[in-house]
Amino acid sequence: MQEHHCITQVPLFSQLAPEELAKVEQVVQHQRFQKGELVLSPVQAPRLVIVAKGALKIYRLSASGKEQLLRVIEPGGYEGEAALFGVVNENMFGEVIKDSVVCFVKSEAFKELLMNNPALSLKLLEINAQKAEQTEQQAAYLVMESIENRLAHYLLQLAKATESLNFVLPMKMKDLANLLGTTPETLSRKFKGLEMAQCIERQGKKIHLLDPMALEAHYT
Repeated sequence: MQEHHCITQVPLFSQLAPEELAKVEQVVQHQRFQKGELVLSPVQAPRLVIVAKGALKIYRLSASGKEQLLRVIEPGGYEGEAALFGVVNENMFGEVIKDSVVCFVKSEAFKELLMNNPALSLKLLEINAQKAEQTEQQAAYLVMESIENRLAHYLLQLAKATESLNFVLPMKMKDLANLLGTTPETLSRKFKGLEMAQCIERQGKKIHLLDPMALEAHYT
């Protein structure tokens, strides 16, 4: 087994010394999953889910059974910490969107880590605050007047997050459409509109922002 396969990638554990990381590794389980498999659902026992390789989409189901995408978890990210503290997972799912390696930390082991490492508890609060801000940002997309507004804002946020005008969309068109509250067909038309306006260039998931200021004008 590879040492610290997951743990060293997770910002949450950056406060731990090497010997503490070794102890964490002893309680971590590594598992490979194929695209489409669930690693988080209401019927599973509470555990911390850490992405070592690949990506997960985290979503809820609406009353009609439609997926409502919350976020995409990439290597170093994690999910499931709320359930470890007694919050019942009634309607949250984590699905592998490409072949992945996922690590799990059981509830009892994670709680013991927090009790023995106060700095780790503070780091958890900090990262959870960032996740809450991301969720609020998603809600903001849905109150914008048009799909163009939402798409332009999303692309600018990705450029900011990657600190580059060149980046790769982190999810499929279907999932991005869900995130922005539209259909894949409509989203495709809006992308083409931005290309025709020479705001962006697109090759599949690869995006190049040609004119960020013009793009910003699409949602201001």
